[in-house]
Parts: sequence; structure tokens; C-alpha cells
Amino acid sequence: MPAGGRTNPTLLAVSKTQDASRIRALAACGQRRFGENYVQEALAKQDVLADLALEWHLIGPLQSNKAKPAAERFDWIQSVDRDKLVHALARHRPLGRPPLNILIQVNIDDEDSKSGCAPGAIAGLADAIASHERLRLRGLMAIPEPHPDPRERARAFEALRRLQADLAARHPGVDTLSMGMSGDFELAIAHGATLVRVGTALFGPRAPAEA
Repeated sequence: MPAGGRTNPTLLAVSKTQDASRIRALAACGQRRFGENYVQEALAKQDVLADLALEWHLIGPLQSNKAKPAAERFDWIQSVDRDKLVHALARHRPLGRPPLNILIQVNIDDEDSKSGCAPGAIAGLADAIASHERLRLRGLMAIPEPHPDPRERARAFEALRRLQADLAARHPGVDTLSMGMSGDFELAIAHGATLVRVGTALFGPRAPAEA
């Protein structure tokens, strides 16, 4: 049986490839949380939009050599999947800012093309994150395989819900399960998502790349 999530999950607007003017327009409608895939692209937008009180999430894979600007400029990192990254983010988080919110990215379908740790690695990573006072462990994130059968997507979401429950039992401060995108966020919410990452449904289809 699906586990009911919150009635008001957090909406994260996925703004990768969108220019700052479109983010500003959505912010004028009341949206405050935005997700970016690439550190350098996000930094440029943050500079242009510095007059707005926005919350920035990094949702794309993070290379260790980008840990410093990511730790300095983002409010959340949703794609932590290895121990080395944990320590780098903690080292570079400025003392003048609140602890950096961290989600562990899980490769729930064991896809070679996806980032994320194996489910069995969650506990060790969580303990490492919790050991740093400049980091705050918030929960899990995943991008399940976009299977055409909704039952298969539901299976992945339910597996993530169980992993989240196990994590919360060990770390009571855990409160966030980031899963679900434009095509399946309703199903994700039905299985316990507390944060959904929506891009196309808000901004429309991305323009095709130029040849």
C-alpha cells in the first residue's frame, strides 16, 4: 500500500538551462526554491538574482573540485553520494552561514548511467554527514528509472520511502525525501515524497540544443 506523504510537499523549481529572467518571473509568483544541475551556471544566476531571497539547491552530480563554491553558495546539496564529498563540503562551508542541508543521493535502480550511492552505503554516509557540525543531514534524494509502467515507478518510490524511514529511525532530524519530477510527482507524493523537483511543468519544454 502506498504511504501517504505530506499534504503540502515542498515544490522545487528546476531551473537548469533557464535564464535569470525566467527565474525572476517565477519568483514574482511566489516561488522561492530553485534547483540547479551545474555549479558554474548556478553561480552566474545567483549573482544576477542576489536582490531576491531565494533558496538554492544543487541537484546535479557534484565533482570534488567544485565542492568549495557549492558549499559557499548553495543552501542545499541534494546529490551527496560519497564520503570524500562529505568532508570537502564540511571543510568549505563558511562559519557565517547556517549548516549546509544535505541529502544523500541513492541509485535506487542500480543504473550504470546514474549517480548515487547503493542503498547499503546510506548508513555510513549518514553517519559521516552527522559527524560534521557544518552539515545538516536532511534525508534522501533519488531519480528512479523513468519506467513506462507506473507500477515499476511505484516500486522504486516505495523502496525509497522504506529507506527514508530506516534513516529517520537512526537520525531523528531527517525530514526530507526528494523524489518525483514533472511526469510522476503525484505518484511520488502518494509514496511519501516531501519534496518534488519540477521543471518542465513550470517552465515548459526546454528548447532543443542548437546544431
